[in-house]
Amino acid sequence: MNLRPATPNDIPALHALVEAGYRGDSAKQGWTHEADLLGGQRTDAAALGEVIGDPDQTILLAEADDGALLGCVLIADEGERDGGRVAYLGMLTVSPTLQNGGLGRQLIAAAESYARTFGAHVMEMTVIKQRRELIDWYVRRGYADTGREEPFPLDDERFGLPKTRDLVFVVLAKPLV
Repeated sequence: MNLRPATPNDIPALHALVEAGYRGDSAKQGWTHEADLLGGQRTDAAALGEVIGDPDQTILLAEADDGALLGCVLIADEGERDGGRVAYLGMLTVSPTLQNGGLGRQLIAAAESYARTFGAHVMEMTVIKQRRELIDWYVRRGYADTGREEPFPLDDERFGLPKTRDLVFVVLAKPLV
């Protein structure tokens, strides 16, 4: 497996990977999807382009030796807060047919290592509260529920079409020092 930052040329394949991992019937081939909670899109090409063009955000791509896209993870520098630099981990995606093979753990480790390069002391993420199995998986990776919650953008179709109105994010965090 090779890891590298995404470029604008990667947007079509990256978009297809993220959609396959989070939405629709393809996502249901894996265990970590939102297809039962949300329809519509997970993201779009324009949003991915904005992330790739932002110097404070990086999407790391995991590729096979033949260049096939296997997974990705977003790392964002959130700046200083509470006496230390905070990084954000998001959009962790592993191709549904490859889940349960350890790639997600490798991507998290790579994201944490990358965050340390810009001085992050803590990594945070948001997970939909109803995704208890996924939250438990992150807890086993050293993340803890902070007790904080953030609203889900229920009425913004760019983030999906909610199948329930009670969606909310929980904030998980892990010290990196």
